[in-house]
Amino acid sequence: MTARLDIIIPVYNEGKIILATLAALRREVKTPSRILICYDRPDDDTLSTIKANPGEVEGLDIAFVQNRARGAHGAVMTGFAESRAAYVLVFPADDDFNAGILDAMVAKAEQGNDIVCASRFIPGGCMEGCRWLKAALVRTAAFTLYHIARLPTRDATNGFRLFSRRVIDRIQVESDRGFVYSLELLVKCHRLGWPVADVPAKWFERKQGASRFQVLNWVPAYMRWYMYAFATTFLRLPANSVRQRQTWKPAE
Repeated sequence: MTARLDIIIPVYNEGKIILATLAALRREVKTPSRILICYDRPDDDTLSTIKANPGEVEGLDIAFVQNRARGAHGAVMTGFAESRAAYVLVFPADDDFNAGILDAMVAKAEQGNDIVCASRFIPGGCMEGCRWLKAALVRTAAFTLYHIARLPTRDATNGFRLFSRRVIDRIQVESDRGFVYSLELLVKCHRLGWPVADVPAKWFERKQGASRFQVLNWVPAYMRWYMYAFATTFLRLPANSVRQRQTWKPAE
């Protein structure tokens, strides 16, 4: 069955937690899907754990994809380049509690939304156990972008997000750090006037392994796209100011 959804999972030695995440996807997701495990090194224990437990991933279409560049950004960009499905979703390797919302995200996309955000800040969502600095930055950004910049999502900075094929194929990603690309694609989509939707999602501080979210290191990169959203609303910058991929050509 042809995949309707490509699920990109960036990994870095997630052997202790990856099977629970894959089990949740296997159990909950009904949309025909392919899972892209994007890794830096062939000795990453995520790969050996999956390969050593074929019975626990039976029925899942899993592709192992070595990253073209190191780090979280390199993993996601590699996943985008390897994706072929109508919808592409970036999913955390340690998330074994949100698989049940993926079908709802696809349904929102099939209604015409180009980005579907997994939102922690709408009824049914939550963010628990977050360190105070990250929580303050994330909540402040989410509040101001929604209420002042009028970005059509309550959770602008969450990297857990679904993108349509035209977002992946048409919008040029200029950022090169961490999960900043996610905010960038969102604010560019908004400037283009493409529809955006939210679904409620849960977030809990990971219990195993270290988070790759580097708050202070990424703030300057996030600020560029934070201000981009305000420029769209208050300076009325046009859709033709959005940088598109040079390889993209309109359908004839």
